[in-house]
Amino acid sequence: MNKAELIDAIASETKLKKGQVKLAVDSFMSVTSEALGKGDRVALVGFGSFSVVERSARTGRNPQTGAEIKIGAKKVVKFTPGAELKTKVQ
Repeated sequence: MNKAELIDAIASETKLKKGQVKLAVDSFMSVTSEALGKGDRVALVGFGSFSVVERSARTGRNPQTGAEIKIGAKKVVKFTPGAELKTKVQ
């Protein structure tokens, strides 16, 4: 499901106008991105939580040549599903 399909699905389920839903989805993405950029955690009870974790430096391999390469440390976004979401997916 892409963003447009998500907006359509929410609009049909809530009977809100697509413009209103698009504004809400865009706002959610903006606020969540800002919070994660500051290092905060965003938790949605029952759905899951977004957090930023530090991935340590490691050695990898170039798949074409097989040569070892160094992959630097970086921060990545991690999603941990909540209990309610886990039961719906199984």
